Amino acid sequence: MQTSEHPIVLIHGLWLNALSWEHWVERYQGRGYDVIARSWPGAEGDIADLRTDPSAMEDVGIQEVVDHYAKIIGALDRKPIIIGHSFGGLVTQILLDEGLGVAGVAIDSAPIKGVYRLPWSTLRSGFPALKRPGNRHRAVMLTHDEFHYAFTNTMTDEQSQAAYARYAVPGPGRPLFQAAFANFNPHAASKVDVHNDHRAPLLIIAGGVDHVSPPSINHSIAKLQHKSKALTAYKEFPGRSHFILGQEGWEEVADFALEWATAPRSLD
Repeated sequence: MQTSEHPIVLIHGLWLNALSWEHWVERYQGRGYDVIARSWPGAEGDIADLRTDPSAMEDVGIQEVVDHYAKIIGALDRKPIIIGHSFGGLVTQILLDEGLGVAGVAIDSAPIKGVYRLPWSTLRSGFPALKRPGNRHRAVMLTHDEFHYAFTNTMTDEQSQAAYARYAVPGPGRPLFQAAFANFNPHAASKVDVHNDHRAPLLIIAGGVDHVSPPSINHSIAKLQHKSKALTAYKEFPGRSHFILGQEGWEEVADFALEWATAPRSLD
């Protein structure tokens, strides 16, 4: 462990758990970093078990996820670099707003409050949960076809089936409902103070062909975050889907995120 360095906290998104970071964990640990990749509350454990009984995560919302990682970070000796994917990208921004990270990277982020236009592909990706109001308090499992559209749209069916078998888990519907109706709620769980001039540097990464969080959403987030005097940067990787963490070429994204986050100007 490279104890002189800031640790790295990795936060996964909806319909995945911490296993989705396995390649990134190995790569960063190989460079001497202390890496913490923990699952959301209720999403810990074996994939097969979670598919059989997802009841522990049924009522988990954005704030519960934020509190979970805030507690993990609070137990560390140094402030970490926080890297989050999808809803984990949203959580990363909330944690930075609360002063809990030294730098943050939000990859294919879920929208923060203030993003008003959601593309059709985003709505279609969330429809398996949003189609029934009762799913606000349920965990929903994607079918393979739904997963292929939302996550692995650049892969062959065979490659997508393998990714689905290894990584896909049920996801609580509540975060999707909270994000979808955030702009009608003055106390929305996805609210971030975009005027916070004291937050740590933030990099927003977008995948060029992401169906869940396409570049338009990430551009909108970056535009909002630029209202702060704190450093905000944006990077788009062409041809990358929402499965950017495991898609061929993930190493380029992982290396760019780490190099940006550890640049001297990012760790002031």
